This record gives sequence, structure tokens and C-alpha cells, in this order.
Amino acid sequence: MISFLPGRALGAGLALVLVVAAAVPSAFARSAPESFADLAEQTLPAVVNISTTQTRESGSGPDRPQFPPGSPFEEFFKDFFDRQRPDNGPRRATSLGSGFVVDPDGIIITNNHVIDGADEILVRFQDDTTLPAELIGRDEKTDVAVLRVKPEKPLPSLPIGDSSKARVGDWVIAIGNPFGLGGSVTAGIISARQRDINSGPYDAFIQTDAAINKGNSGGPLINMDGKVIGINTAIYSPSGGSVGIGFAVPTSIAQNVISQLREFGETRRGWLGVHIQTVTEEIAQSLDLDEARGALVANVTEGGPAEKGGIRAGDVILEFDSKPVEKMRALPRLVAETPVGKKTEVLVWRKGKEETLTVSLGRLETQEAKTAQKAPEKQMSGSASLDELGITLSGLDDAVRQQYEIPEGVKGVVITKVDPDGNAAEKQLRPGDVIVEVNQDSVASAGDVAAKVASAVGSGKESVLLLVNRGGERRFVVVSVKAG
Repeated sequence: MISFLPGRALGAGLALVLVVAAAVPSAFARSAPESFADLAEQTLPAVVNISTTQTRESGSGPDRPQFPPGSPFEEFFKDFFDRQRPDNGPRRATSLGSGFVVDPDGIIITNNHVIDGADEILVRFQDDTTLPAELIGRDEKTDVAVLRVKPEKPLPSLPIGDSSKARVGDWVIAIGNPFGLGGSVTAGIISARQRDINSGPYDAFIQTDAAINKGNSGGPLINMDGKVIGINTAIYSPSGGSVGIGFAVPTSIAQNVISQLREFGETRRGWLGVHIQTVTEEIAQSLDLDEARGALVANVTEGGPAEKGGIRAGDVILEFDSKPVEKMRALPRLVAETPVGKKTEVLVWRKGKEETLTVSLGRLETQEAKTAQKAPEKQMSGSASLDELGITLSGLDDAVRQQYEIPEGVKGVVITKVDPDGNAAEKQLRPGDVIVEVNQDSVASAGDVAAKVASAVGSGKESVLLLVNRGGERRFVVVSVKAG
């Protein structure tokens, strides 16, 4: 399981960190460098310790230091401070993390979770100089934050490298603040790239095994050229300890975020206005697409950029801004990195052929603007049974809507019964699901669905593509029409 661990903290403060383990040489790998000393000496001065404090309303008491597991002082201080702590009242909680300087004038990068909720941020440098830091901006989606200090002289800084050029097996070092022990250097390799750990919409983590522990969160992952290619962020750990799998936000994602935070104090991401899903082999076959690729549009936001540009539910987005969309999860990242307002070409697969559309992107951060709702069309409540799918259908009238709690704005045909041995049951369809489209054509009655299924069977198709609305979420489902 993926774990975001509490950082090395005093009191109740929490900071999330990355934990990983040392590299294991391979007989097929290039030899390890004789020493990392020159690289460490070059980069260490630009890596900082970050401490934050925040006020807690309850559970107050003296701040208690944290020690590595197994320390003889751990139980002693725990018992002492537990006895001293009153039952309630405000408390100043302190947590520690890491960061690194990217501009000699005092710009520092760290994780958002290191400074989240902080009342005060202090930065300590290698020479033990400590300066207060101002938060310029932060981004929860990528877990990146930008700080500013005001030094008396230019600071040592690290250049940002291109993480897209990093290869699996490349050597890297990590520098940070484990257990409050600043300036610790560990070495390892890049274990994998483009990892999706379901922590956010733009996951494409670098996986590494350079050993890092609690308190390193926000520190840099550095290549052999002395350039930062990642910001250490998360771990994989079933137990909460290091098992040698950690993740860093790649600079290919972080650099654009950092630039926007520095310029605007906030992110300004592109917004397309679509809900998408993975193109499976079944869906690709049903759409006559050569292979499972792209992002399938399940729904288009009314009044959004996609709708205005002509994108429809059922389209498969193959390219965005001349960049291929190999997998569904690549599209949100491509859209977010595209400037707001840019007129962007989108290549879609629609009814058996490619079509190029032009979309003017909106801004993600303002997508909550209300759009006018169209009045639902009147539908009849006739019913029908489809043995090919193993379902019974009904049109939508007031009684049916009330029975299945279907909002007025939802259009289509509702499933009222599912044969447990039928084809629809295999795809986990259930009563209350509303079929909106069959083979990318809208349906308004049970007769419409029956006719389109019959047409598919007559043309020799083995399945139909249904667009189904369940609880407000729309999703494409491929259902076989072959007899069991």
C-alpha cells in the first residue's frame, strides 16, 4: 500500500515524507561511482531544513521531542511529557522537513504538506543560519510549495534538471533532514518512471531506492550532473518503515507549477471540461479503434471549452496539442500544462474515423462557474425486456424517477431488472442505472434501446457500447449481445 508518513515532529505537528532504501548493484548495471563526495560537497550547501509551528486548540502540553524507533530516550520522554500535559488548551506544535534553494535571492522549494497549516516557517541553512520564510504559493495537487527568505548575501542554489531525460538505472542522490539530522546524503538509482500511486490527478512519480527517512520530505533528488530532477514526497510501505520503494515529484511536472507560483502566487491550469475513462480492449473493438489507446470522453461539461469546441461524449481523444495521448491518465496532465486561453487542436476518434477539433481552453481553478441547466425533455414510461442483455427497461416518468431517485436533468432509459445470469449482470449493471446512449446514439425510450440492440445483432456485432448514468456519474460499458 502507498503510505504518506508523519514527519519527524515535536508535539502534534505532522509532515508527510518519503522513505526508501539503498540500491542493489546488478551484474548488468554500470559500476557505481567511486565516490559521491564531490557531488555531495557541491550540492549540500543549497539544501535546507524547514521547521514549522502551528497552534493546536486541544491536547496542549509541553512539546515532546521525537526519537528514532528503539531509542532509549523514546519511552522516557513519552511518559514524562504525557504526565505534564493538561487535558485541553492551545499548544504550539512543531514539525520538521526539508527543502532546497533554486534562486540565490532566496527562493526555496519544498512539499506543500511540509508547510500546510503552518503559522510560522523557519529555514535553517548548512552554516546554521536561520531565517523566517514567507509562503509565496502552494499547490495541493502536485504537493509543491514555494517559499521566500531574505538573505544578506546570495545563497548557494541548485539548478533544475530535465527529469524526462532520466532513465531507469541512473544513479541519484537524495539530501535531507532525517529525524532532524540535517544535511544527510544517501545514494541509489531510479527504479522506475511515470508511476501512478493515486495520490492526485497528475501522478507521474519517479520511483527511487535512495535511502530516505522521516524528515526528508521536500528534499531534492539529484542526478549525477548536480541537477534536481525530483522532490521527494511519498513511500510504499505496508508497515510504515522503509521497504526500498519511494517516490519523487518529477521536475517535468513541478517546474511549470513552480514558475506559476512564483509569478502569480497560484496555479493557472488549463481546463477542457470533460469526464474521461480508460479505453479498454473491449471498448476499442466496439469503436473500431485499432488498439486500446487515448482517453474516452464519458461526459462533456455543459458550456465548457470541450462542448464549445465540438467534443462529444463517446469521442476518444487521441492527441492533444499535437501530443499523443497513449493512456487516459496522460490527458489531465497535458491539459493542465497548456496555457489558459490557448487555441488547441484536439484529434479525436469519432464513429470510425479521425477528426481534428479546435478548443480554446478555460481555467481549471474557475471551472465551478455555474452554467444554465436545460429543462429535461418529456419521456414516455413504456417498458421492454431485452434477452440479449438480460435486462428489463423502462422510460423515465415521475414515478420511475421517484422510485430510483433519478434527478430531473437525467435523460435516458432506466434499468428496472437485471437477470443475474445475463450479460449485463457480468458487467455489474443494476436496477436504477440509466442508459443514456447505445453505440453512441441517444436513447429516450425502451423501444429505442431494443431497436439499436437489434440493429447491432443484425449487423453481426458481438457487443454494444452503452453510456450509463449511475448516481450522476456517466461511464461507458461494453455488454455482449451473444447468447450465454
